[in-house]
Amino acid sequence: MPRKKTVKKKAEEKVEEAEAEKPVEAEKVEERELEEGIVEERIYTIPLRRAWIAPVKKRSPRAVRLIKTFIRKHMKPEVLAIDSTVNEEVWRRGIENPPRKIKVRAAKDKDGVVTVFLAKEE
Repeated sequence: MPRKKTVKKKAEEKVEEAEAEKPVEAEKVEERELEEGIVEERIYTIPLRRAWIAPVKKRSPRAVRLIKTFIRKHMKPEVLAIDSTVNEEVWRRGIENPPRKIKVRAAKDKDGVVTVFLAKEE
């Protein structure tokens, strides 16, 4: 008799499927960057320790707000956009356990729009 898949195995399969789709998204992002004409690009390691001061069920939302305020302070954007990969990295371990710090790449285009991407680990 075949065994039932556990919830953990199902989650691992979903992660594998998502990882298989990511290279396509990365190519689209790079193409979009070339079309926009990036004026300025910086890599930041943003400390998210202040998110841990918040109540348990509000930590990941606070971490996202901390990323936004950090980028607004350092890049002075007219419009701020956070890529879905950054959001997924913050929420990867749930609402209660965001990362302590995150490495991001902020790209500012000629119109003053700053887009925040997850920095590539090399």
